Amino acid sequence: MTNQEIRKLTNEEIIAKIDECKEELFNLKFSQATGNLEKPSRINELRKLVARMKTILRERELAEK
Repeated sequence: MTNQEIRKLTNEEIIAKIDECKEELFNLKFSQATGNLEKPSRINELRKLVARMKTILRERELAEK
């Protein structure tokens, strides 16, 4: 998901996506701990995606003030 795609979403949609990503991230970390993780790079992708979405939310919050 690119920054442009994220910016097209509403704040509520972004928050929902963050929750989904965090849940998937938890499951991936759990799989990694048990040794069943197929794609370790997905963890980094999700962490960066969550950070991007939080950054865009913060930008919008600051723009409102």
